[in-house]
Parts: sequence; C-alpha cells; structure tokens
Amino acid sequence: MPYYRQQKDVFSEAYLTDLRGQICACRYFAVNNLNRDFVGTKGFSIAFRHSGRSQVEAQFPYFKPYLDQALQPDCNAFYLNPLLLKGGSRVDPHIDRSLRSYCKTIEPPSCVSVLYVQVPEPLQGGDLVLRNHRQQVGQIRPRVNTLVWFQGDLTHSINGMKTEGDRLSLVCEQYRLCDRELHDIPEFTIESRAKIESRTRVTK
Repeated sequence: MPYYRQQKDVFSEAYLTDLRGQICACRYFAVNNLNRDFVGTKGFSIAFRHSGRSQVEAQFPYFKPYLDQALQPDCNAFYLNPLLLKGGSRVDPHIDRSLRSYCKTIEPPSCVSVLYVQVPEPLQGGDLVLRNHRQQVGQIRPRVNTLVWFQGDLTHSINGMKTEGDRLSLVCEQYRLCDRELHDIPEFTIESRAKIESRTRVTK
C-alpha cells in the first residue's frame, strides 16, 4: 500500500443515513473510551478476531456493509470504533496500537480504514494529517461517503474542529497477528464508557 488511498461514493445515501442514526442511537455511544489523545470526542469500540466477525454483525448488523468493503483479507484481528468530533474536538498525533491492551507485544496495525459518515458544511478544521516520522505524507479533507485506508504505522492526527456540527467517521484498525498474539485477543468484546455496561467480553 502507498501511504494512503481513497475510494469515493462507496455506499448509498440511504445506508449512510441509517448508519449515522444507528451509531448515534446505540446504547454504547458515549464519551470516548480511547486515550487522552482523543480530545472532546465520543464513540465506543469493538475488538474482535476474524472468527468473531459473525458476532459483531449479529449485534451490530449496520456495520456489515462497511466491514464487507473495508476489511483486508490478510488481516485476522480488528479494532472498530465510531468516532464523533464536534466544534473544539481534536485528535492529537499518535500511532494506533489499541490491541496492546490485550497483548503487549503487538506492533501497529497493517492498515487503518476510515469511512466518513457525516461531515458538517462548510468544514473548518477536522482534516486527517498523516506523518511518516517527521515528514507529512498526507492531509485528507473529510468528504461524506469516502473510504480511506492508510498505513497503520503512520503517526496521524485530526486538526481541531472549528465548525459546529458533527464529524462522524467509522474507523477500523486491521492487524496481521501470529497465532501466539491472536490467542490473547478476545473473539468479540465491546468497550464503552456508557453507564449501562462498561465492557462486554465474549471469548472462545
């Protein structure tokens, strides 16, 4: 993969409308459970192995079209999260390693996929910035119904949102793990700060 690639007009408008509504109505959708780099954001996360994908799709059927389109066939573990930014939100520079909470030896993902579900217009700020060490290798302006894949070892950030309104994306870290690493990853688990259920974990 080059540093990143994009595909426009991936889904129907009806699917994006339903996806947005389902995410925002989900009982797990709350102040983000991600680390302090995610300033003023909302979301929840799902960690799963390839073998647990059917459980993800059974509980969250509205994610299936995205997973069908975005997941890479050579990856076997995933960390999926809707990500909502509003005015004043930002994401500071970081490299994704979310599955390290389960296995400390895991390297960054093979790739990260991002679908832009909702973008306020006109948009000020909110660009995805990609860096390879100190070199900037991409600055992606969010556009509704665009799917982006970028190298998982890139440092990335989201510029501060200066526009009111919702910038909603669906993000998936995609990993290629050895059997030993994969053993430590739950087959399917939900991570959320919603009061009803902080974590649901199913393993085999």
